[in-house]
Parts: sequence; structure tokens; C-alpha cells
Amino acid sequence: MSIKLIALDLDGTTINNDRVISEGNRRAMREAADKGVNIVIATGRPLGALPKDVFEIEAIRYALTSNGASITDIREDRTFYENCLSPRAVQASVDLLRQHDYVLETFVKGVAYIEGWYYEEVKRTGYSFRDADYILNTRKPVDDIYDFMLKNSEHLENINVNFEDISEKPAMHEKLIKLPETTITSSFDHNLEIGGETTSKADALRQMGRLMGIDKSEMMAVGDSPNDLAMLREAGTAVAVGNAKDEVKRVVDYVAPTNHEDGVADAIRRFVLDV
Repeated sequence: MSIKLIALDLDGTTINNDRVISEGNRRAMREAADKGVNIVIATGRPLGALPKDVFEIEAIRYALTSNGASITDIREDRTFYENCLSPRAVQASVDLLRQHDYVLETFVKGVAYIEGWYYEEVKRTGYSFRDADYILNTRKPVDDIYDFMLKNSEHLENINVNFEDISEKPAMHEKLIKLPETTITSSFDHNLEIGGETTSKADALRQMGRLMGIDKSEMMAVGDSPNDLAMLREAGTAVAVGNAKDEVKRVVDYVAPTNHEDGVADAIRRFVLDV
């Protein structure tokens, strides 16, 4: 069956090492959209942290954000699906995280919030285990992240637990997976992400399929990280870029060139444009 929907992870997949969407990837998306294919950005980022490139490319109509907690028609500026953490899951997460000392972020209604002390530290020193400019430009500081999460427990899309020392990540993972009504995933080496009980890029992709009348066999997904695994297993055609984690490469149908070598364009040409 022909592919009618392409779900593209963003960081490490569609964005290259210069932090932009290349002209080669843009051209391939335009050509696929001209054939009537729906182009969907599927990312762990919240809506408010999407790069301007996404909004510049007319071929991109939908954004599946916060690992599937929200789906937005970016052309109409309309969010039409939400799958957030339950208040019970938020309370349990806060109770556990209060016992530790990690940098926390949370996403609420498409906006990313971060602990105020850490935001100010990055602003003062320019230092972070992530890109400092990205933090300062996409995060809003709050004084008490725990209180903030509890006050917004009805609309919490995601909780990010960040590790400067990634050797601490496995032990924390064992604690997080015991939380009620949650899913735990990771989008890069330094974090673990707490989502709702059924929240995933795969679940959001299924919702899009139902709404648009598109079967999973008519979908292609491209990714690189563990938070892409469910989506890749859900799509009829699964592609990893060459820089993907080994665990991701093991579940796909095809390994494209890296994100810096227009791997997305290669996959679109191969499976959608037939060139």
C-alpha cells in the first residue's frame, strides 16, 4: 500500500547537527506533500519549543508533541488531542522526585517550565550538559517546580528528569517504572521522561490514523532514540537514521544515512517518491 502519512522525529533525525532542517529534507517533504502525503513532526519537545523551521515548511501540517501527549494542527493553531498524566500519577511522581536532587522540567499546555535556580545558573554561567541557549530560549523558570506540577496536574504533558551524571540514570529508572499510571522513556542520554499511562508517539499516531482514515500499513515513521521505539513498531514502514541508537536500528525495516546526511530525505525518496 502507498504511504499516506510520514511521522518524523525531530532532534537527531530531521534536524541536522547544525540544528536546522536541511534544504534536502525540506525538498523531499514538499515533494511528498505534493503527492498528498501528510507530514507529521513527532517529537518529545512541547509545542512551544519547536524550532522556527517547522513553522516555515508549508508541507508540515501536524505536530505530535511531548511524546504524544498532544497533537496540534499547526496551520490552524488548534490542538485537537491530549493525553496527559493523571493527577494521581503527578502526585506520585512529585512524592518520589522530592526525595532526590535532579534538574526537573515539566510541560503544560505546550509550554516547557524548568526549576528557576537552574535556569538562573545557566543564564549566569552559560554552562549546562545541554545547549545553554536552547534552555534559555525554550524554558520558563518557576520558583517551586513541585508546587507548580501539583497546581497544573490536570494538564501535565510530561515530566523530564535530567542527569548531569548519567551513571545515576539506571537506578532512577528502576524507581520511576514503579510509579502508577505512567510510562517512562528517554529522548537523549541525560534524561528520563515521565508520561501518562498510555502516552506515546505510537498512541498519538493511532489517534491520527483513526481521525484521518489512514491504516498503520500506510504510515512511515523515522526516528533515532528510545522514545521513538513505540512509534516505529506501530508504523507499517519503520526507518532509523544512521546515527540512531543500536536498540532503535534493531527494530526497523531500513537504516537511512545520518541526520546530517539528509537521512529523512533518503527515506522519503526510497519509500514514498520511488526514486
